[in-house]
Amino acid sequence: MKYMATYDMMETMRNTNQWLGATARSMSAYPMFSAMPNPALQMIGAWGEVTERAFERMITKPDWGLHDLTCADGRDHLINIRTVVERPFADLIHFEVVGREPMKRKILLVAPMSGHYATLLRSTVKSLIPDAEVYVTDWHNARDIPVSAGKFDVEDYTLYLVDFMRDLGPDTHVIAVCQPAPLTLAATAYLAEQDPDAQPRSLTLIGGPIDPDASATDVTDFGHRVTMGTLQETAIQRVGFSHQGVGRKVYPGLLQLASFMSMNGERHSKAFQDQVMRTAQGEASEHDQHNRFYDEYLAVMDMPAEFYLSTVERIFKNGEIAKNEFVVDGHRVDIGKITTVAVKTVEGDNDDISAPGQCVAALALCTGLPDSKKASHLEPGAGHYGIFAGRSWRNNIRPLVLDFIDANSDAPKAKKKKAAAK
Repeated sequence: MKYMATYDMMETMRNTNQWLGATARSMSAYPMFSAMPNPALQMIGAWGEVTERAFERMITKPDWGLHDLTCADGRDHLINIRTVVERPFADLIHFEVVGREPMKRKILLVAPMSGHYATLLRSTVKSLIPDAEVYVTDWHNARDIPVSAGKFDVEDYTLYLVDFMRDLGPDTHVIAVCQPAPLTLAATAYLAEQDPDAQPRSLTLIGGPIDPDASATDVTDFGHRVTMGTLQETAIQRVGFSHQGVGRKVYPGLLQLASFMSMNGERHSKAFQDQVMRTAQGEASEHDQHNRFYDEYLAVMDMPAEFYLSTVERIFKNGEIAKNEFVVDGHRVDIGKITTVAVKTVEGDNDDISAPGQCVAALALCTGLPDSKKASHLEPGAGHYGIFAGRSWRNNIRPLVLDFIDANSDAPKAKKKKAAAK
């Protein structure tokens, strides 16, 4: 029960801070105070508005905000987000442009399950929709998944990707962003052995920890330093009674957010202070830069405990992907069996999450793949977020990825059968 009590305590603290913000905002807006304007009341109201919004966003799944697209015919076409495959822990969704002819490119964008929703890739999706049919793995908040749905660890995650690739067919091009890169590589290798006809045409891995030991970061140092027992006791809690997943063990989103913000505490503190001042002076707006960033950054989801613990132990501590020793459902996956899927890696020169060297290690593991089907790109001056969103992605990386997809869109040639001996 202590794990559940801690979970509810964090939710109570979040709810209390949201209430304090709402109270301060309402009090400062009391009509009687308008007769005698007071700068102190303006500051209190501004603090309340920023605080209420911040703590409210922590339990709200952001909207994709993609409603229409201007196509080559010069008309605006509605974007319909359609669920293609529905599963307990994730849905496969398609950004369907109504009335547009199906695009030749078909892209599966594998979103990370690392504390934030798949909407973190909103700008990535927006940049790809004009040129492709885009599908995204939309992972669910673990607190809303009943215990009866069972466990979900790195092997289950990999098998989900296998099923999604099978459903989309072999003419698919897969792009994995950050955390899912090693598991997407394993899923592709799994298909290469178990169901070669379902393999995608190409695989692009962006800033993922294929070999975390290739270059050290704070994340890899933490993975080696912390013990699994410590993580089990300090990071894992049970979902409280107010959610459908009551009793499920999770790594709570609020706890993850606290660790995210502690890494750059001074910067976040200054950002909130500056926003309070702008709000008090009437310079803030609903969709200003601060709100656009923090509406997404503060929206966190609970992660299944089995997935979080197995990621730390098997990907970071044991390096099973880097050593080509990953096992899925009792079957040892051999990455060297990938022989027809073109593989490209993308890294950021200033990436402090998955430093340069960690992702490009995937190419060395693909021993069965000819060099003509391997490619890599190191983006100068780009950080972790910049290699899949922002200016670096739009102007430099995205065109390279699309060119790589086009160069590997043809179906692989069938191998000639050896003539039977007379």
